[in-house]
Amino acid sequence: MIRRLGRLLAALALTAATTVAGVTLTAGAAQADGCYTWGRALSQGMSGEDVRQLQIRVAGYPGYGAVLTIDGAFGPATRSAVIRFQQAYGMSADGVAGPQTFNRLYALQDDDCTPANFSYPELNKCNSDWSGGAVSASTARFNALVSMWKLQAMRHALGDVSIAISSSFRSYACNSAVGGASNSRHLYGDGVDLVGSPSFCRLAQQARYHGFGQILGPGYPDHNDHTHVAAVGGWSAPNCGV
Repeated sequence: MIRRLGRLLAALALTAATTVAGVTLTAGAAQADGCYTWGRALSQGMSGEDVRQLQIRVAGYPGYGAVLTIDGAFGPATRSAVIRFQQAYGMSADGVAGPQTFNRLYALQDDDCTPANFSYPELNKCNSDWSGGAVSASTARFNALVSMWKLQAMRHALGDVSIAISSSFRSYACNSAVGGASNSRHLYGDGVDLVGSPSFCRLAQQARYHGFGQILGPGYPDHNDHTHVAAVGGWSAPNCGV
């Protein structure tokens, strides 16, 4: 927390400015963050790795029932996600990612690019290298990163409450050991099982707004003791109206 606050204060303290695409950016932004630093304002119609990095971090703001495609192309869906992110943090919501939006993201992320309230070890209690699943280790790790940013958005929408994770990435061996389904999204790195408080139904209901294509919870077979979210697969939590 102290490290994140220090990075945010450093970014805000930069006084020199330049204008890119009609939006003022603080000079010296290359020193703003230990994970990733944006060097230009981003708006609809632009593309590149910087857009893709932005999409990862606003993946939890696509709107009800939607999933944001992370492709490096700033289209209408990305603009809408940026607007929702800006609204969630009380910023001017114009759909343009500039200094204010970036500074908020800097404050939210750690140096390994995970969001403030989640970490890689939380999403991999199976092994140390993300290997042995249905996709490459690097893909599984990336999928988990996107899930973490979605959970960060969900956590904020719930009032910044803690969200507990009981299981996420599994290799085939780990999945077999716990009796997981043969096509489980845990094998891909994006499946996450949520427990604790808020209630399972509250978690399932809120997840509908944060980019989860799969939500399984109370009323679905073997899911009365947790809520499962993942990138794809459909919704079914009948006891919760989902």
